[in-house]
Amino acid sequence: MQPGEAVTLFNGQGGEFEAVIERMGRSDVRVTIGSHDPAEREGLRPVHLVVGMPANERMDWLVEKAAELGVASIQPLLAQRSVLRLQGERAQKKQAHWQGVAIAACEQSGRNRIPAVLPILALSQWASALDGASPRGQARLLLSLAPAALPLRLAAGIDGEVVLLSGPEGGLTAQEEEMATALGFQRATLGPRVLRSETAPLAALAALTLAG
Repeated sequence: MQPGEAVTLFNGQGGEFEAVIERMGRSDVRVTIGSHDPAEREGLRPVHLVVGMPANERMDWLVEKAAELGVASIQPLLAQRSVLRLQGERAQKKQAHWQGVAIAACEQSGRNRIPAVLPILALSQWASALDGASPRGQARLLLSLAPAALPLRLAAGIDGEVVLLSGPEGGLTAQEEEMATALGFQRATLGPRVLRSETAPLAALAALTLAG
């Protein structure tokens, strides 16, 4: 890119700005901001993803694709079967890295509202914080292989905010699922096949957000 070229900018709060590059430095770029376009590309249904972190690079991929698909926020969890375990400074660095991945995904996809990647929590911590919060107007869904699980669309209903809980490799334990159902989560299924820990939440997210 060179001075004089037109660019589109966004601040993550909705809409975007037309701008023209004035100067290109080694570590900074000066632009002239023009008109604001209030374009919105969000789905009608906010979906908050709560996910037992998959290992290695799979969490990067999950965050990237979830941001492209329109996730409202991502809460990484440490569950009993989690392979990836992060604490302290390492956890903070990973959170910042994943937030950067989400921003880059928004830039690529034309999305102008940035989903928050929240601090990593143990599942028990997250459950304690959620306990007592009213689920009114909110569908709470737990991806599960249990025989009693409802098809995703039936469990979610037709509109309204969704909190989607998905486990790590090997899924949530029976005790963790019971903890979630006690908090008002409805078991939901994506069908008879067993999907990977990074595939299942994205498949559910696509079904919920692209339909809206």
